[in-house]
Amino acid sequence: MPRYAAERSFLTMHYMGLNEIREKYLSFFESKGHLRLPSFPLIPQNDKSILLINAGMTPMKPYFTGQETPPRNRVTTCQKCIRTPDIDCVGKDARHGTFFEMLGNFSFGDYFKREAITWAWEFCTKVMEMPVDKLYVTVYLEDDEAYDIWTKEVGVDPSHVSRMGKEDNFWEHGSGPCGPCSEIYFDRGADKGCGRPDCHVGCDCDRYVEFWNVVFSQFNNDGHNNYTPLEKKNIDTGMGLERLACIMQDVDSLFDVDTIKNITAKISEMSAVKYGENHLADVSLRVITDHIRSTTFMVCDGVLPSNEGRGYVLRRLLRRAARHGRLLGIKEPHFLAELAEVVIHESESAYPELREKAAYIKKVIEQEEDRFEKTIDQGLAILGDIIKRVKDVAGKILDGEETFRLYDTFGFPIDLTKEIAAENGSLNLWRHRKRQREARQKALRLPHGKTMKRWRR
Repeated sequence: MPRYAAERSFLTMHYMGLNEIREKYLSFFESKGHLRLPSFPLIPQNDKSILLINAGMTPMKPYFTGQETPPRNRVTTCQKCIRTPDIDCVGKDARHGTFFEMLGNFSFGDYFKREAITWAWEFCTKVMEMPVDKLYVTVYLEDDEAYDIWTKEVGVDPSHVSRMGKEDNFWEHGSGPCGPCSEIYFDRGADKGCGRPDCHVGCDCDRYVEFWNVVFSQFNNDGHNNYTPLEKKNIDTGMGLERLACIMQDVDSLFDVDTIKNITAKISEMSAVKYGENHLADVSLRVITDHIRSTTFMVCDGVLPSNEGRGYVLRRLLRRAARHGRLLGIKEPHFLAELAEVVIHESESAYPELREKAAYIKKVIEQEEDRFEKTIDQGLAILGDIIKRVKDVAGKILDGEETFRLYDTFGFPIDLTKEIAAENGSLNLWRHRKRQREARQKALRLPHGKTMKRWRR
């Protein structure tokens, strides 16, 4: 009988704060011979393919490709990450966010599957003391080696191990190093599920939560799906810190995690609006909470508000948060800078640079709040008039010509226009974009018909 079956089932788990979890993870892998590296800055170094660091392994790419020599063949990090493709979804539910931290342990041609799997299980069951009967594992369909390590060596009951196809359990991104992976899931209980009798690991419901992905980088893809074994095999793992904190604190979303909840509590204090009592208010509370986390870290790492690139991402997040502050009735002119202090307080133990740059961070945010304040009132009034007029017309479609003038003349952000329009009707975005392109071309045109070349990022 696998020793899994002999282990006792825990009814409850020891509560752990987010900062405590981070330290336990990094200390654990230090004990396994890993070098603890500080988080890399959010601004990518020598990588023009992305605006902002979006995964724990992203800064490690030069080590995996052999372009650079790692400081040690075993490394562990907690990496700051920002992802913005789903920015419009942030706030509408409790799932989406732009900022998160990713725990990872990496091997560059050193250990491989046996160590990676064994240590992952040890961390979950011994350090985190997760109930073993709540843990489930997936492996790639053809990865018999990983399956045997999980079931025969680690002792996981085969009924808790699922084989899945390439879409779920094989990591690759075009050409280059790739390989199968193993994911670890936590069963939050039937009350969190969909109720279907066939509910299982991989279901879209909230019962089984995937929190750790262990990638076995053992092949090279030539770009035409021809795979050859790598001479030096690598390990790349990623675990969402906030997601693990949700499990350890038995809460439903990242907005209920201790350090993040404290930010929301401050916003509630400022606005006299309680979280959980009104859906629309909750949307605003979540938007502000998430966006002030992202912007505080971005400014700390050297991003400044602008109208292009990562600077535009920062400006968009700050202005979206500012607008939702108004929706909550917050009158303080620099409330986002005040909230940045809460973010700094909650995270400075792991990121001391936040405290070192606190005055600078708050000054940058204050200046952007002031800029936004100058445009928002007039812009909202004009947009309100446009929407009111459109509501009386069949089709309820906002004219992109008018919204462009709002942007061009008053600097009113198109993202806010879109958001407000979505609440009241729709927007002819095609016409807006057309006018925006024409304006940019005009601005780049020099006297005598010459055109200025633009730098591309």
